[in-house]
Amino acid sequence: MTTTLEMVRGKVQMRRIENAASRQVTFSKRRNGLLKKAYELSVLCDAEVALIIFSQKGRLFEFASSDMRTTIERYYEHTNHIRNNPVEIEQICTEKLKHEIADLVQKIELLAASQRKLLGHDLDSSSLEELHGIDYQLEQSLRNIRARKDQLFRQEIEQLKAKEQLLLEENKKLTQKWEANQWMQPLQRGDTLSRSQSTWSSEVETELFIGLPKMRGS
Repeated sequence: MTTTLEMVRGKVQMRRIENAASRQVTFSKRRNGLLKKAYELSVLCDAEVALIIFSQKGRLFEFASSDMRTTIERYYEHTNHIRNNPVEIEQICTEKLKHEIADLVQKIELLAASQRKLLGHDLDSSSLEELHGIDYQLEQSLRNIRARKDQLFRQEIEQLKAKEQLLLEENKKLTQKWEANQWMQPLQRGDTLSRSQSTWSSEVETELFIGLPKMRGS
């Protein structure tokens, strides 16, 4: 079963639950928790809160500290006011960009610090728990590297075996071809000898003489 939380560089990363049953159970628990937090926020802080949730199947869940329609209309009035005020839009965008830049700078600093610690530097300020986390990350990285090396070795061995099989088959074909040539050569020599004997026999005179032999040419 896929978990929703994973440790990545010492930080928690969230991702979708793959198992449908587990996903539905988690949705029910978190939905109820979120509705409860919205209620507590409206009561404790006297805030106007409106919460709308649609499930994966399209089911609606909602909470409103006052009338939902009134809160939504108030939201539209606020957003329309912002859209019609270019200066305010620019200020909001500028503030948003500043926050995003600050977040990125912080993340870069955290990543740089994490990289230095993974390389064995700046460990004096690290707690025992943080060192355990770094040790776990290094072990996991080594396991992944070794697994990848083993995979590449197996692929290379398979390729060499396939190449060896091709060479053996080619060698077998060449051997069969050579043996066939060796078998045909005596047959060819015998056929040539037969033709020579036949030619020689045709040149010998086979006439039959009765009586005393006569001198040739007389």
